[in-house]
Amino acid sequence: MSLADLPPDAAVASAELTAGLLDLIRVDGAMVTLKRAEDGRYLWASPAWCDWVGDERPVGGASDLELLPQAAANAIQAADLRALAAAGPVSVDDHVFEQGGRDRRVEFHAVRRVLTEPDGERRLLTLWRDVTVLRREAQQLQQALGQIERQHQALEAMRRQHEQGLDRPGELFRREHFEEHLRREAALSQREHREFALVLLAIDRIEALRQSRGEAAVQRVVEVMGHLMRTNTRAMDVLSQLGDGRFAILLSGVGLATAHARMEHLRRACATQVVVQDGQSLGFEVSIGIASFPHTAASLSELSQAAVRALGDARLRGGNRIALASIRLGEAVPIE
Repeated sequence: MSLADLPPDAAVASAELTAGLLDLIRVDGAMVTLKRAEDGRYLWASPAWCDWVGDERPVGGASDLELLPQAAANAIQAADLRALAAAGPVSVDDHVFEQGGRDRRVEFHAVRRVLTEPDGERRLLTLWRDVTVLRREAQQLQQALGQIERQHQALEAMRRQHEQGLDRPGELFRREHFEEHLRREAALSQREHREFALVLLAIDRIEALRQSRGEAAVQRVVEVMGHLMRTNTRAMDVLSQLGDGRFAILLSGVGLATAHARMEHLRRACATQVVVQDGQSLGFEVSIGIASFPHTAASLSELSQAAVRALGDARLRGGNRIALASIRLGEAVPIE
């Protein structure tokens, strides 16, 4: 049944229906605009749209170019023209605007309906729905699902390693055990004339994370860091947690260039990892310093100092980067 089929009091019923629909739209948080098709000027807009435009001038009789930034006005006008030229009466578009004065992106889902008056004049009715929060939540959900998938793949890789006899400890070594592995590797390196690399890592801005998100978030990031270290190194490499947000990796049988390439994969994995804590997502970055034996140091103490200096250099340069120790000139001396 159309409005033409309504009884004699159709005008009253139509007005009540219109008022009811506008109330429902207002409660739902949507916005409505009505324009003339011939010149794109507003005939009417709901209060919510007027508030969003935020212009002191009345919306009625104005155009988008008079009310909105040019980029937003051009996008709306282009979508209006597509709706008017479409074969069907309804068209759907998504718009992303930089909301003036609020320094944030706003995403709208817009449904346009072309109306034709009895005299043939056309109007364009648009229903606007702010989907910014929904899209952000959907993106966070996709990130969380991607993280779950990556963790599943990592667990599967660890299972296969275990089946092949290539398993490694589930926990990172303590400092004293790591130092023992380091001494053994240095002795082996000297006997067989091969190099190895010492990598020091630190989570950037860990104190700021602790203050803003709490200790539980820090511990969650530390857990994820250990997981990423295991999945981005070989079973023969030795991993350790040295302290609060600080880690070390012993890369057996590789030099600076190879160590840098492998740690770059780890750095990128950390920078792109999404950590979920209490239903909220957060990210983290790491600074990395690399030294090699015997090319950047002739003794274990020199090797540790070189790695510490490289890590400090990476952090001083802003973090989320890798710094390499300088190559030593001269002959090697016995290890300490």
